[in-house]
Amino acid sequence: MHAHIQTGERAKQGWGQIAKAGLPMNTGKWRSDPDGMAEMYQANQMMAVIFDVDGETRSGVKMDNGETAAWMKKYPETFIGFGSVDPWKGKIAEIEVQRCADMGLRGMKFQQAAQGFNPNEERFFPIYERIVALKLPVIFHTGTTAVAAGSPGGKGITLEYCKPIPYIDNLAAWFPEMRIIMAHPSWPWHDDQLAVLRHKGNTYMDLSGWAPKYWPQSTVHNINTLVQDKAFFGTDFPMMTPERWLEEFAQLPLKDTVRPKILLHNAAKFLDIEVPAAQPTS
Repeated sequence: MHAHIQTGERAKQGWGQIAKAGLPMNTGKWRSDPDGMAEMYQANQMMAVIFDVDGETRSGVKMDNGETAAWMKKYPETFIGFGSVDPWKGKIAEIEVQRCADMGLRGMKFQQAAQGFNPNEERFFPIYERIVALKLPVIFHTGTTAVAAGSPGGKGITLEYCKPIPYIDNLAAWFPEMRIIMAHPSWPWHDDQLAVLRHKGNTYMDLSGWAPKYWPQSTVHNINTLVQDKAFFGTDFPMMTPERWLEEFAQLPLKDTVRPKILLHNAAKFLDIEVPAAQPTS
């Protein structure tokens, strides 16, 4: 449910500059460009939701949703594309959401820390209203971020707006028709994330960005029980490979009936992709 590509000017800069800024890169034997990613996911018999993040106001670097759509069209059996808009662009962002839908992108992605915005401010509501009107799901980053982690002052990035409560909880209440995926186990606010998942029927989570052996115990317990139908596989590649994620996921104390839900069937239902019925793992 969660893999990164670079587009536009960001693609020209490459991942090397991002890595120098403090973002951990763990690609294993695989290339981090979209062709290499497609090869990796095909070798693992997987599909991936791919996206770039538009943070131009803060970074000054342009991305291109059209390139995401092009990669999805090149690998239709492997990639599902989501778009991204810089919320500070106002009406331009609203128009871009429509353009993303017109290009066949299947959802939208926000990263509140990197984009530097409070998702509960009313100035951004017209963007959400357009997303809802187009029936697009949306991914919001939650929890701490690897972006600029460990650098002095986190390069000015603050974590406040990545809290599930109040920010995602409010959005889910105010926009009940907007299907929201909370990206990552939301450490250190993972219990708040679980509370939102239980209370708001239009909220979900992906399990990307954190190696499974580091997931909080309460997250493991709840994806095995109360929120087993609302959790999705995800890697956050190129921060983590599917192979590592799967190896550590296999070691978790999860029920055999739950594993195929998290690995495939929950996301397939969410994205309206037809797959064989879930079967317990042996």
